[in-house]
Amino acid sequence: MTASGRIVYYGYAPRTRVGPLCVAVNERGVVALDFGVSEQEFVARVTQRTKATLIRSDDAAAEAMKQVQEYLEGQRTRFDLPLDMSTMSEFQRRVLNIALKIPRGKYLTYGDVARAIGKPHASRAVGQALGHNPVPIVIPCHRVLGSDGSLHGYSGGGGIQTKAWLLRLEGASLPGPAE
Repeated sequence: MTASGRIVYYGYAPRTRVGPLCVAVNERGVVALDFGVSEQEFVARVTQRTKATLIRSDDAAAEAMKQVQEYLEGQRTRFDLPLDMSTMSEFQRRVLNIALKIPRGKYLTYGDVARAIGKPHASRAVGQALGHNPVPIVIPCHRVLGSDGSLHGYSGGGGIQTKAWLLRLEGASLPGPAE
């Protein structure tokens, strides 16, 4: 079952530690999260990806929004949210499931993730899958680094600086350049 033809509810917080924050949910779980973008941009992206009708309902998205904001304020270390991964490819789900298992304050490299899914030469494809993570922060793609420990290509608002901030928030000790 996909999100196609369904209603997706979303919440919007104009000011958070990472800028404007949008979270979309359906009956199965969190469908999308984005930050540093306008509400209109978020709605357009999620509508295109899910083919669903988006309706703003801060109530429907309240729990997901609350947990993300608590995380950003350093008050939460884990998420307790169901995820709807139905709009993702099988490869992307495999990559993102590995990212979900990376403990707070730790990291893996793109190569580590590629090996973990049984595709040791797929580091670039892993990077692309992570770059299309529809639920960043909750699915911690920021915990995946270059082979030398350097920060590469974070597509969330603020780019690599936000990736570094998220890792510092989690207490990660980075072996390479921090920004």
